[in-house]
Amino acid sequence: MEKKQLALPILVEGRYDKNMISQLYFGTVITAEGFGVFNSKEKQALIRRLSAEGLIVLTDSDGGGVQIRSFIKGLVDKEKLYHLYIPKIEGRERRKRGSHSSGYLGVEGMEPSVLRGLLDPFTKEAGRVGFARMSEGGMLTKVDFFRDGLSGGANSSARRAQLALHFDLPADMTANALLAALNLVATREEYEAALAKLAWVNFT
Repeated sequence: MEKKQLALPILVEGRYDKNMISQLYFGTVITAEGFGVFNSKEKQALIRRLSAEGLIVLTDSDGGGVQIRSFIKGLVDKEKLYHLYIPKIEGRERRKRGSHSSGYLGVEGMEPSVLRGLLDPFTKEAGRVGFARMSEGGMLTKVDFFRDGLSGGANSSARRAQLALHFDLPADMTANALLAALNLVATREEYEAALAKLAWVNFT
């Protein structure tokens, strides 16, 4: 399949993740070097400079990935960050002898079709319309989450987990993280359809 051009730079954890993305897309791929970004002033300065128009963040769906995402939030304006999430798939990358520390595949272990599904909306070919799929039906807000029982209630955390899994997102996302992710990966119609499908689930 022909490689497309990413419209924004993308931050991944390491060089194997970078190699995977670079096989599928043209564009600027920044590596966090794992936790190395925490102590590298040069890397932090580079990220700030390259994210003037925005930055895609794609890390593994484990504790380390969460820590890196949290750190990047302190470097880049949150309005310019686009956090994408890989689905949780059990397994290990071929180059590794043991399983991933979390028991799930990282970015480098994802099938190309999965990564294309996440990143194609952020290509120059897609245009900026692809940056927020919710735009046609209206962006989801915290008010929507509260109204739909996804925040502020006794069972809100369980409901969010079910909704996140429906969209192949990590089940342990905070309300703010899930809201931001859904505004990127789903339409309002898809969100409402998911709620209707999950309405019968017993969360108690």
